[in-house]
This record gives sequence, structure tokens and C-alpha cells, in this order.
Amino acid sequence: MEKILTPRVEKLPIGWLRLVMLSGVFLLVISLGTGKTEGEFGLFALVPTLVVLGLALLTRRTLEPLLAGALAGFALIEPERTLHNFVASTLEVMQGPIMGWLILVCGLLGSLIALLQFSGATLAFSDALGKYVKRRSHALVASWLLGIAIFIDDYLNALTVSTAMRKLSDKLKISRDMLAYVVDSTSAPVCLLIPFSTWVIYLAGLIEANGLVPKGEGFNYYLSLLPYLVYPWVALLMVPLVAYGVIPLFGYMKKAEQECLEGKNAPVEEDEPGHLQPPRLVNFIMPVLTLLLATWYFDIDALMGVGCALVVSLVLYRLQGLASLPRLFDEIIQGMATMLLPLGIVFAAFVLQAVNEQLGLAPYLIDTITPYMNARWLPALSFLVLAGLTFATGSFWGVYAIAFPIMIPLAQALDANMALTLGALVSAGAFGSHACFFGDSTVISARGCGISPMQHALSQLPYTLIAATVTTLLLWLMA
Repeated sequence: MEKILTPRVEKLPIGWLRLVMLSGVFLLVISLGTGKTEGEFGLFALVPTLVVLGLALLTRRTLEPLLAGALAGFALIEPERTLHNFVASTLEVMQGPIMGWLILVCGLLGSLIALLQFSGATLAFSDALGKYVKRRSHALVASWLLGIAIFIDDYLNALTVSTAMRKLSDKLKISRDMLAYVVDSTSAPVCLLIPFSTWVIYLAGLIEANGLVPKGEGFNYYLSLLPYLVYPWVALLMVPLVAYGVIPLFGYMKKAEQECLEGKNAPVEEDEPGHLQPPRLVNFIMPVLTLLLATWYFDIDALMGVGCALVVSLVLYRLQGLASLPRLFDEIIQGMATMLLPLGIVFAAFVLQAVNEQLGLAPYLIDTITPYMNARWLPALSFLVLAGLTFATGSFWGVYAIAFPIMIPLAQALDANMALTLGALVSAGAFGSHACFFGDSTVISARGCGISPMQHALSQLPYTLIAATVTTLLLWLMA
């Protein structure tokens, strides 16, 4: 008998199968959601965020899901002009003053870190601190205290603390995941609790703009809110509890710590300076002090601070004969290059924020939940909704700008505790900055500690969720 030949069917790899399925769902949703005008997308406004979260979990990457989510949003708005609108939005974001400022600040901070490492300054600081800090828990608490001391700006905080403590943490077999968690926990939370930061300046302006107090009194009103900033307090005070083992290790953090103790996946990094002279502690202290003092002197301007710190570093290292100026500038350029990926992620997050604004995501979610609020539940529900919104969108100051004009009149109409309600709003932004895997604070903390943003976000997620749960309960009990 003649054999019946059947065509050979190749199995589709799981990764491609997921991609095909996701593309099918994506096209279906786009076809259902098109034809709506701006602000009328309703539930479809969630599509870009769901695309980002889904792809991020599948790929464990950050940049590509953000770009895919932005493209999904523009396809939902105007399918035939998806690429045109995407490119126009990227140009608009790039030309904005915020992105330009970020590129300069983060790029120059990368340059400063490169110079500190080249001079052996980070090694000198690690050796000096290592004479007094011998235990892992003490090193984590030292990182925590250093993070509290650098309260001027969350970017300066994240990169300075991670640079200063990285080598000592490696020596004491502290995982980079744990160090990143400590650094991130003392970033935005500290900037909100110590009222001399860029965050506080912005929030004081919002308080005045929404008519709660006369012009010029926003700062004093913000001071009265400090006891009600529940999430920043909880997140900050949890760090020593984690450091001393009162709060146990979970999930990815537990795995990272075990592997670090066993010597697996140890970070590979040059410990020696790029010259023959022994490391000097002054080469770390002078630039970092200049960075902090100049930032404060120029009205909390991190760009002026890092610029002054670079000038001091160049003069200091050149006078010591560590290297020629061309060699030092080579380090500056290489340091800038290391910040390209973090800047790309922040840039893509801004593009995603722009498309979410066109879709009306934030007003839709706030309007949806508002009818279910009463005076007792307003602070806790406000925190939950806005925390989820900031986590999903990576927009913290943007959510503040949208939520303040809505929640303040609502709190007044319901006769709710205004201070507690505003504390919940501010806490929601702190949670988003702390937990969002593509938020600028998360990205910068991960970069400073030498791990990927997704690795950092997933390892610290249990602790941010614990802090958020405690915050919700306290807000409900305090109402």
C-alpha cells in the first residue's frame, strides 16, 4: 500500500505563540476601541497600560514594553496615523524642558560616578567605612542613614548612595537587589518627609494653585501634612526591620540574597582605580559635598550641583596628577554612555504618559471610583486608586496635577479630613515612585546598583506591597 504522506507541522515556540496571541488580542481591542474622540475611551484607556504590564512580565524587560504600550495607545486613538503620531509625540517629549533637564542631570551624574570610580574614590570610601561596618545589617542601616542624609533630590539620593555603598555591600555579600531596595526606599519617601526637596517645592505650589491657602503659604501648609504622609513613613521605617530580619525575605529578594551568600552571580566590577596612585578619601568627600551644597545653594537645582561637582573633580584629580585632562574627559564621556538605557526608559515612560493623557486614563479612573467614596473611606480609597494609577502609568507629578483639583473639592463636599486626604494623595505618588518598574526613581536606583529595573522592581515588590497594605489600614483607622 502506498503511504499517505501528511505535511509536517512545526511546533511554534512558546515565545512566538504568546506573541501571536497577544497580537490577536491587541488587534481585537484596537478594532473595538477606535472611532472614539479624545476623553471618551473609557475602559479602553487601560489598553496601553495592560500591554506594558503584560509584555514586561513576559519579557522581563522594560524599554520594549513601554514603546509597545505607547504604540498601542496611538493605534487606539488614530490607527491610520499611528506611526506619525508616535514620532510626533517622541519629538515633543524630547523637545520639552523636563526631558532636556533629565538628560543633562542623569548624563552628568553618570560622568561623575565614572570619575569617582576612576580616581579610586569609591574604593577609598568603602575601605574607610569598612573599618567600622563589619556586618551586613549594619551596612544596610548605614546605607539607609546615608539615604536620609541626602534628601535634596531623589536622583542625587539614588545615585550617590548606590555609588558610595556598592563596593562595601559586595564585600559583605549583600545582594545588589537588597541594596537597590534600601536606596529606593530612601529616595522619594525621604524627599517628601524632609521638606527641602524638589518634590516639596512642587507640592507646595499645587496646594497654593488649588486655593487651599494664600500664595506664599503653601510650604507651611505642607509642613502640617507631614504626620499624615503615611506611606513615606512606613516605607522608610520598614528598611531597618528588613535589614535586621524582623521582616523576612520573600520571593526574588530571598533568592538573590541566597545566591549572593553562596557566591553565585557575583557582580563583576573593577575594584582598582585607573591609575597607580593609592585611593584617597578626599577624592570622594570633596566632589560629593560639592554636589550636595551646590544643589542646595542654587535653589535645589541638581543640574547646577552636578556641574559644580564635575568641575571640582576635574581640578582636584588633575592637580593630583591622576590623569591628563583628555583622559579624564574620556571617563566623562564613558560615564554619560552608561546612562543611555536608563534615559531611554524614562523617555519611553514620558511618551506613554503622553498617550495616557490623550486617552483620559487618570480622569476616567478617578471619575469611576468617586461615586463610591464617603468621608470615612475617602483617604484609603484615594490612596488605593491613585497608587494603582501611579504604578501603572509611571506618572507621579502628573497624577498629582490631575488629582488635586478633583479630590480637594470632593473632600470639602464630604466634610472629610482634608489633611489625611492630601496625605493619602501624596502617599500614592510616593508608592508609584517606589514601586513602578519604569518609574524614574526605580530606573535610577537599579542603574546605580548595577541591576536591571525589572530585577529591582520584582525583588522589592513584596515590601512595597506590605507598606501599601499597612498604609491603607492606617488611613482607614485614622479617618
